Amino acid sequence: MLGPGVETLGRIQERGFYIVTASVDRLDMLAPLHPVRDLRLSGQVIYTGKSSMEVAVKMEALGADMTDERTLLLGRFSMVCRDAQTHRARPVNPLSITTTEERSLYNMGESSKKRRASLALRSLDRVPPSSTEAKQLHDCYLQYGQSNGNHIQHQEEKVWMGDTKLEKTMLMFPQERNVHQKVFGGYLMRLAYELGFANASLFTRSHVRFLSLDGISFARPVPIGSILRLRSLVLHSDTSGDAPPAVHVAVLANVVDVGTGQEQTTNEFRFTWCRDDGKPTSRKIVPKTYREAMLWLEGKRALEMGAQIRGQRESDPKRL
Repeated sequence: MLGPGVETLGRIQERGFYIVTASVDRLDMLAPLHPVRDLRLSGQVIYTGKSSMEVAVKMEALGADMTDERTLLLGRFSMVCRDAQTHRARPVNPLSITTTEERSLYNMGESSKKRRASLALRSLDRVPPSSTEAKQLHDCYLQYGQSNGNHIQHQEEKVWMGDTKLEKTMLMFPQERNVHQKVFGGYLMRLAYELGFANASLFTRSHVRFLSLDGISFARPVPIGSILRLRSLVLHSDTSGDAPPAVHVAVLANVVDVGTGQEQTTNEFRFTWCRDDGKPTSRKIVPKTYREAMLWLEGKRALEMGAQIRGQRESDPKRL
């Protein structure tokens, strides 16, 4: 998981606690980056639980006179306070709400926490798809999934989900360690981002632009010296022509036991990309197995949520 660097080890023991990133809920890129403009990063704790904190971050591009501000990226992180000795949850100070704006941000953080719990209850690993989703999946099968043999007709436009798999295997070196002598979570995010970018580019046959990070889960830490296997799949592609047409990519990180060959999942990343030229992709992802069908629906949900968030931002530019 994300956490303090090695250079802060002594101060952690002095303070008696440390902060780790439990999850990254979302990162939404609202406008492209330009190298000729200065950037300003800001963050604020908007909600606190017993030992957890909801943190909102914002990246803004500044004009030459430092007044022309444009929000480029918005993100939400869930942070947890741990005791330096026991590594168990440690209480955090509650927020003191004094202004209307702070109350609005607090309510937003509280809603984000409730929405996470609701999404977990609606997960396709727990409950079956809705009747609407089941119909969408069946329509996909009727239109694309029926074929004689192992290949879909019009292969240049229709792609089996399993055929998009891209993976790489790496040895984890101590240069990327954190204070707990595990691999730094930010480094894992970079590896997943690069693999996801490559997969989205190969699928769309074009350079792609990052739209959003739709979620990161931290199941367990990655030990130094371990062998890490990253696997990527394109879960869903938007061919409707809506702007921007997007593809949803999942990256799964597993630690491989050298002695047994067994794998344990450490992280799962979800990304959304679109073609840099804004053109829609003509290639359609089609699931072949029931598991792939559930992943297909998860990707569809993510694309719909991302489109809704970007639409809200365009209609209300002052929205955090």
